[in-house]
Amino acid sequence: MTPEIKVLQVSTSGITQKALLRPLVDRLLQEGYRVHLTCSGDSHAREMARLGYRLTPIRIDRRIHPLSNLRSTRELAQFMARERFHIVHVHTPVASVVGRLAARLARVPVVIYTAHGFYFHEKMAEVPKRAIIWLERALGRITDMLLTQSQEDADTAVRERICPPHKVRWIGNGVDIGRFSASAYQGQRWPGLSPQDRVVGFVGRMVGEKGIVELVQAMEVVAREVPEAKLMLVGDTLDDDRDRGTKEVLRRMIYQNGLAPRVLFTGFVDDIPRAMASMDLFVLPSYREGMPRSIIEAMASGKPVVATDIRGCREEVVDGLTGLLVPPRDWRALAQAIVQILSRPELARRMGEAGRKRAQELFDERQVLDRELEVYSYLVRTRLEGGVWSPRGSWISRSRR
Repeated sequence: MTPEIKVLQVSTSGITQKALLRPLVDRLLQEGYRVHLTCSGDSHAREMARLGYRLTPIRIDRRIHPLSNLRSTRELAQFMARERFHIVHVHTPVASVVGRLAARLARVPVVIYTAHGFYFHEKMAEVPKRAIIWLERALGRITDMLLTQSQEDADTAVRERICPPHKVRWIGNGVDIGRFSASAYQGQRWPGLSPQDRVVGFVGRMVGEKGIVELVQAMEVVAREVPEAKLMLVGDTLDDDRDRGTKEVLRRMIYQNGLAPRVLFTGFVDDIPRAMASMDLFVLPSYREGMPRSIIEAMASGKPVVATDIRGCREEVVDGLTGLLVPPRDWRALAQAIVQILSRPELARRMGEAGRKRAQELFDERQVLDRELEVYSYLVRTRLEGGVWSPRGSWISRSRR
């Protein structure tokens, strides 16, 4: 590998760096890359900095806000040019836009974009959907490689001409399977839960697009059918979430419908394997996803899964084998699926075992990292080797000096 390759990982929030990108960052560091991180300076970003990662906070809004987005683009471009990064790798919707524009302005030689789930989706109105696809196409022209976690996204990227086939790579998604061994927490329950509880679990941001309102609505039916049922909500809203009201709506619904004794809010937790071990069933009723990590974590923990029949989720969950798929925004179908699994322990056990086997075979984090490192090696070999920085900060070949 060319020595001293400098890489910048760009996302909007620190939790993305901490919860999703850290394995990639650690692997790149092991391979000899010099890795820097940038995102908004939230508590998770500060924690990453305390752990010794090179992190420079630059505010990037999670929402479309032209003045703020332009300011972020300018600051990112100045930072990239000053540090002379060889590779910029962008993640999350808004960061992928401002990050690629900034990299273009800074004349960064290699730009990688990981689509953790395109912002457009099949249920979106046609006009905004086509507008977002047009933007993705325009940005695809300044992208050297588009990585997708979902095979469906890879196919979509080619079909919609976002990038040509040779610039699209499917990498999948995965977790450290060994961390999610239920036996490590055998017989333990999260504080506030008892051994006889039948626990329906959710992990994610408390925002409307995660289907959390429909989940609470479904629990009204579940509580009548399965008296021991409880709902464990792991997560919270982020400081820069556009949707700040759903959590309060949930609280009102829970208290007005007498569900308070049945619902446990944990907030964000670091020990996700322990949280998963406390659940009997994992539920993710999102409206849109990329390739949700939480489902893989649940499967690796040996838990049956109920999820919506959307991109990503249907790539992970085998309907009827590892869990059940239901239509998005349909709380009645969601309730029926939850009751079906909770009321049949043997079915839940079989689905959980099948899910863990599927996670071991298809969703091992090491396989994903191997694919990502292959892309890095290819781009270094084809785009960077034999090059040096010119005095103006652009990358030129030795033969042209």
